[in-house]
Amino acid sequence: MAVSEVSNDRGELRIFENLDELRTDLADYIAELSEAAVKERGVFAIALSGGSLIDLMGKLCEPPYNKTVDWGKWYIFWADERVVAKNHSDSNYKLAKDSLLSKVPVVPSHVHSINDSVSAEEAADDYMFVIRQLVKTRMVSVSDISDCPKFDLILLGMGPDGHIASLFPNHAALDETDEWVTFIIDSPKPPPERITFTLPVINSASNVAIVVIGESKAEAVHLAIDNTGPDCPLLPARLVQPTKGKLVWFLDKPAASKLDGLQFSE
Repeated sequence: MAVSEVSNDRGELRIFENLDELRTDLADYIAELSEAAVKERGVFAIALSGGSLIDLMGKLCEPPYNKTVDWGKWYIFWADERVVAKNHSDSNYKLAKDSLLSKVPVVPSHVHSINDSVSAEEAADDYMFVIRQLVKTRMVSVSDISDCPKFDLILLGMGPDGHIASLFPNHAALDETDEWVTFIIDSPKPPPERITFTLPVINSASNVAIVVIGESKAEAVHLAIDNTGPDCPLLPARLVQPTKGKLVWFLDKPAASKLDGLQFSE
């Protein structure tokens, strides 16, 4: 049960007393969206990120979700990936596989990881081609106001600098509007080579969830959500504004501690 649920023009905020409550609510949220998409379209197209997000999705491996979720209908993608071998410790694919995907009955051919044997630029082009083929067959929906893919759910974390996916503050990749997937070779956070969904793709999703924990990210949460005025830095996370979809923030109390106007009873 969230301590506080608030909706504003930056989406719905769900703030939790502890991580166990956040994990449970996140699992419920994902399971409900999966069920609704499968009922409506026959499939559930979900994009993951790395970091603490995968651990926070861990309840999906446990009862009742491991039995009630229709895992065979999931098509799994990555909103960003490090251009490293799939068995490398920096790989978002490896993190998700080890902690989540190997523990539930997903269909291996529905798991769309990047080509790890080519350059970052080629990997981005290749990934965009894969998504384009799945849009053609409607395994991934298409936006009705652009030609962008419309994922059922994109799950994102956020860094202390406000980056989401591999879209970093003041980076040229933030301005990419023509491509669905772009690449960077100069990530300020190692490893340097990455591919990432662009903002138009993120903002075309039916649902976007940003999951943030820890006091080290409280200032970035404040800048990404609160009305901070024109002189404040424009963080990448603030640019997540689904055009017709729904944005939900999952925050623990430390991450939410600098939000304006929120009072927590002790």
